[in-house]
Amino acid sequence: MFLHPHQVANAKDDILSGLTVSLALVPEAVAFAFVAGVHPQVGLWAAVIVGLLAAVLGGRPGMISGATGALAVVMVHLVAEHGVEYLFAAVVLMGVIQIGAGVLRMGKFMRMVPQPVMLGFVNGLAIVIFLAQLEHFQTGHGQWMQGSELWVMLGLVALTMAVAHFLPKLTEAVPSSLVAVVTTTLVVIGLGLESRTVGDMAAIGGGLPEFHIPAVPFTLETLWIILPYSVIFAAIGLIESLLTLNLIDDITNTRGQSNRECMAQGVANCTAGMFGTMGGCAMLGQSMININSGALHRLSGITAALALAAFILFLSGLIELVPLAALVGIMFMVVLATFEWTSFKVMRNVPLTDTLVMVIVTVVTVFTDLAIAVVVGVIVSALAFAWEMAKHIHVETRIDEKGSKVYELQGPLFFASTTEFKRLFDVEKDPDDVIIEFRRSRVMDHSAIEAIDTIASRYRRAGKSLHLRHLSPDCHQLLENARDMIEVSYDDPDYHVADDKLA
Repeated sequence: MFLHPHQVANAKDDILSGLTVSLALVPEAVAFAFVAGVHPQVGLWAAVIVGLLAAVLGGRPGMISGATGALAVVMVHLVAEHGVEYLFAAVVLMGVIQIGAGVLRMGKFMRMVPQPVMLGFVNGLAIVIFLAQLEHFQTGHGQWMQGSELWVMLGLVALTMAVAHFLPKLTEAVPSSLVAVVTTTLVVIGLGLESRTVGDMAAIGGGLPEFHIPAVPFTLETLWIILPYSVIFAAIGLIESLLTLNLIDDITNTRGQSNRECMAQGVANCTAGMFGTMGGCAMLGQSMININSGALHRLSGITAALALAAFILFLSGLIELVPLAALVGIMFMVVLATFEWTSFKVMRNVPLTDTLVMVIVTVVTVFTDLAIAVVVGVIVSALAFAWEMAKHIHVETRIDEKGSKVYELQGPLFFASTTEFKRLFDVEKDPDDVIIEFRRSRVMDHSAIEAIDTIASRYRRAGKSLHLRHLSPDCHQLLENARDMIEVSYDDPDYHVADDKLA
């Protein structure tokens, strides 16, 4: 059976892009291992295991997973306080939590992340990737490069970026990133230039990882030590993975499976922890390299993981010759492609609160971590939305043919609008018979129920009759003081009030 030409072309793009990504994974995995306080092999094999299993089992073909900085900056505290074996145990538990999130179909909650938060996440992560590359412009003593050393570094970075940028205008037969890395490497070797290489960071060669049950006491004390870290690891891993999935969905106009990705990440991290590695999650930078190279299938992620394993086992000597400047240039191109430059234009046309959310998420991502940034962004967005919706509650009043005063309520009634709702009624000056019409309103939560009860009590104490029309049947059950004031009719609305009494 012969493959269709476009299938051959897709396979070629996936394989070549996977090779490019595998080169970019090396310095990142080594650097993040150093950040976490573990041996480089712990980071490299994490990239292989997590990358391979996530590519095979995940819900977003074309997405690249591996060891990430967002997790490494949290892992360092656990390693420093309790040792690396506790890290492996925490990674296993992290995987279990992520599998549970997938089984419970919690991936759908990513729909609650507003677009301003997404923009802030993308911009913040682009800045983080950029800042992470700046350390390569320092010498081994933490001093910034100077003189010819700096100019050589800048020249090689510029060469890499130029090839990556202009080659697609000539041909798209091969990924421009791969050609850029190879070209810069050959220039350094051919001209005998002094430039730091991957091998200067750490020796990447080594054998296969062995199955390794974490050497920690299986006690409740151990569980209480690792559980808080595992929850944080799982949250960061899922947030970064699912936001990256959504971003790739938008770029490719396709749709990934968020719950399947949760379970795949969990299986990958459970396996990674049992083989003595630091685990990981989706990587935005490498995923963007992959997508921009035309790879949209699982083969690209599988190739990247297997190529990285081959580098470690057989080709470490060649990979160690790749100049860091070439990889820095590729990552700078990723930064330029990742950052949402249109967000500056968007800021002039959207509400001030949306602009504020974008800026907050970007800043928090840079200075803390992704999970905190997204949570903060969602909370600020939710509060801003609640504040805005609270302004929409108002009434129109009239006197009907029977002499009763009718309050025609409009807008949502929920916790943020209950204070304004209570101010709408003039109990003392109202006639003896009052009607509150809810046809054009909606009772949203228990705070609204309590507010209705409060108004009912005020009219009862004033000796006046109050009638509540067009309330949902579940409101009937929840009201206490006003239950006998409800008028039931055939056209009452039927919606569910979010209240634990109905659970």
